[in-house]
Amino acid sequence: MPLSLQPFHLAIPVDDIAASERFYVDTLGCTPGRRGERWIDFDFFGHQLSAHLTARSDNPVPTNPVDGEDVPVRHFGVVLDRNDWQALQQRLLDAGAEFLIKPTIRFAGQPGEQATFFLRDPSGNALEFKSFLSPEQLFAGA
Repeated sequence: MPLSLQPFHLAIPVDDIAASERFYVDTLGCTPGRRGERWIDFDFFGHQLSAHLTARSDNPVPTNPVDGEDVPVRHFGVVLDRNDWQALQQRLLDAGAEFLIKPTIRFAGQPGEQATFFLRDPSGNALEFKSFLSPEQLFAGA
């Protein structure tokens, strides 16, 4: 029996609340929510993202090779329908965003084929935005 999807909640570390707000609101188009002195919530494509102020870590982010790209092991993101994915990609291109991994089609012609791109927020958190032509491919095996 399929589960009814509910919004997730994710808390991430940031080292500058104002820069984070500009990125998530102005660059990605998220809506700000509740806030405190050291945190702010965003409507992250229908999910609750909480940015909490902390000191920046200088630890390098480990990567794993995935379909020819060095993907940051610690990352988060959303799966969008293809039109929304393309609109966000264009918004970021128009804004001159610096992609960590440029928009591409991963696993072309294979189960789980997906459009994807990665970027970092001002605090260095890696975000992935992906889209499947067929939503049932999200959990497709090899």
